[in-house]
Amino acid sequence: MKMNADELQAYLAKVFPQAFGPGRPSRVEAVGKHTATVRFSAGERHLRPGGTVSGPALMALSDATAYVAILSALGPVPLAVTTNLSINFLRKADPGDLLAECKLIKLGKRLAVCEVGIRPAAGGELVSHAVATYSIPPQRDLDDGN
Repeated sequence: MKMNADELQAYLAKVFPQAFGPGRPSRVEAVGKHTATVRFSAGERHLRPGGTVSGPALMALSDATAYVAILSALGPVPLAVTTNLSINFLRKADPGDLLAECKLIKLGKRLAVCEVGIRPAAGGELVSHAVATYSIPPQRDLDDGN
């Protein structure tokens, strides 16, 4: 593991303050070997009509959690980008704290494939399941700072 949860939280608060900064809804809870967990506090602004957490909010949480898992394994790679995200919405997500748990399925030199499940922090069944693919820049780009 190249970055622990505290290091990732500090890094993300700096580069994505709108999501991970102080008082913002996302927080890195834990990272492990090829895993990551992010807590998301879904409030009023994350809801769609009917009082459920919106699909875009769940998609963003899935994407961010995949990024956290990749950075924990590789270190700060700002140019790693999402190339695909497929999500299944399984049931209503009520407002409040949600936990997104990511598992890296494949971590190669150029691509990473991740699986992300989101459930209420209090427990219960998955509200969504996503698979994300990230493109990882070539090592020479990382070395050059590009």
